[in-house]
Amino acid sequence: MQNIDNFNFAGKKAIVRVDFNVPLDENGKITDDTRIRGALPTLKKILADGGALIIMSHMGKPKGKVNPKMSLGQIADAVAEKLGAPVQFAPDCAKAADAAAALKPGEVLLLENLRFYPEEEGKPVGIEKTDPAYDEAKKEMKARQKEFAKTLASYADVYVNDAFGTAHRKHASTAVIADYFDADSKMLGYLMEKEVKAVDNILSNIKRPFTAIMGGSKVSTKIGIIENLMDKVDNLILCGGMTYTFAKAQGGNVGKSICEEDKLQLALDIIAKAKAKGVNLVLGTDCVAADDFSNDAHTQIVPANNIPDGWEGLDAGPETRKAFADAIRGAKTILWNGPAGVFEFDNFTAGSRAIADAIVEATANGAFSLVGGGDSVACVNKFGVADKVSYVSTGGGALLEAIEGKVLPGVAAIKGE
Repeated sequence: MQNIDNFNFAGKKAIVRVDFNVPLDENGKITDDTRIRGALPTLKKILADGGALIIMSHMGKPKGKVNPKMSLGQIADAVAEKLGAPVQFAPDCAKAADAAAALKPGEVLLLENLRFYPEEEGKPVGIEKTDPAYDEAKKEMKARQKEFAKTLASYADVYVNDAFGTAHRKHASTAVIADYFDADSKMLGYLMEKEVKAVDNILSNIKRPFTAIMGGSKVSTKIGIIENLMDKVDNLILCGGMTYTFAKAQGGNVGKSICEEDKLQLALDIIAKAKAKGVNLVLGTDCVAADDFSNDAHTQIVPANNIPDGWEGLDAGPETRKAFADAIRGAKTILWNGPAGVFEFDNFTAGSRAIADAIVEATANGAFSLVGGGDSVACVNKFGVADKVSYVSTGGGALLEAIEGKVLPGVAAIKGE
């Protein structure tokens, strides 16, 4: 596999898939430029070598239709500022051949939102899976997707994928396009290389003890990861909204807390599996309950399995925070995905902050810590500790699927797997 560090882009046109799906305010101004900053080492390397740069990305979910609110034209100036070079803009990503051909070494072209074309995602539009004609429509769309990818590939000599956040999607720009470049002309960008290495550290280069923290509202969305981690971790902390599904499964009262009634047996199965495998499963024993889903709600500390009617658990309680911290502090490998409470409300951040502080302490003592998933990343940013953990992943779904042990199409397409 070609390595970006060893490749000389001089005189080459490079098309780079980045993840510039950045949040914008009502005026189209970027509110968090983390993803743009993450791609800069790759983009600047190409320009420094004397290459011409074509940047492509998606933004939002326009579902194959042009939506001015999701136009990448809004961020062209911000990208230029960060790159330190003027950025030309192509208002139609599928009709940018002339603009790409005219690019000179050191020049930059930003393509319009890839997802303005349904061919990018490759899913039939306006037809349900239950429709008898769906299979034929899917076949036709896959053919169109290949043509779309071929068009994008025709703009450049080299393809670089630096968009880990979409690496789990077999889209035209993340996987299919790689078919139109030989092995020496396609590679992972610096950000992708770091992400793949970080996941490998978690799954294949484990230093023990290994503590994984899985949070979030639903156990159903994390079951694949939990099951894959069962064979790897020493300590498994399950927190956030899923706490109350486990509490109820064991006969507790959870008031009006979020609870997946149809996953109670699944929760019991996870408890049994952890016991059988010798995994220390850490669940919440107490919580901060509120009488309303609001930052200003009245609160009380109650057992997680005995929440009064009309109240709901919104954060981990003090006993639970201590148990979490104890399971984290002594770890040498740490994975955190998902908060311990409704951290968006300042009065319900204590559980997530306790996790973050313990991870920082363990990292300072030599642990490898990987934080991933939008909410967990937002936590470490909110608490100002992003630079005190080993690695903060830019990938949400991609990270989760990698941890589940799934092959990521965006990575496989480069490696030729």
